[in-house]
Amino acid sequence: MSTLKITLKKSKIGRIEKHIRTCEALGLHKIGQTVEKPDNEAIRGMIRNIAFMVDVEEVK
Repeated sequence: MSTLKITLKKSKIGRIEKHIRTCEALGLHKIGQTVEKPDNEAIRGMIRNIAFMVDVEEVK
């Protein structure tokens, strides 16, 4: 199973509460922070909600 490398690129300041909570649920707290999460439908859905704020790379 592959993993996804997710990096927060834009600030959470001024965003709606749903976007802020999604970032925090992914473990992203600061701009430039990177986390690795398993590639599954739940994580993909979370990324889809905040796609404009993050960069995603697939890691094998």
